[in-house]
Amino acid sequence: MLKGAAVFMADLIRAIPSPVAIDFMAVSSYGSGARSSGAVRLTADLSVSIEGRDVILVEDIVDTGRTIHYLRRNLETRHPRSLEVCTLLDKIERRQADLDLDLTYVGFVIPDRFVVGYGFDLAGQYRGLPEIHVLVED
Repeated sequence: MLKGAAVFMADLIRAIPSPVAIDFMAVSSYGSGARSSGAVRLTADLSVSIEGRDVILVEDIVDTGRTIHYLRRNLETRHPRSLEVCTLLDKIERRQADLDLDLTYVGFVIPDRFVVGYGFDLAGQYRGLPEIHVLVED
């Protein structure tokens, strides 16, 4: 997933000892606000086929679950051998879609707070911060 997961994925693939191939998709559900709009849009698609391949969908954060639900349905139609989700942050309190995430692939469960830094942004700002911060709104 672009753009938020790029920093996490870069660190993740450096930690995996076996060869991996990567590709990117871009999906939007936030626009310029701090809350999900609820409408998931595919804004950039994969450039290679995943048919018959083991796929790990790397996400920065699972919030309402709508994006992952949408992506799983979309990618399953492409017939991968396996499809797993790996997320750095999981905001279970906000879940609105029925998901069964393998907890082996969840970095941290966090409370319902908006975070920035380490790839997370607010309207394109704060992505470059080297660590994750809770956004304090005035």
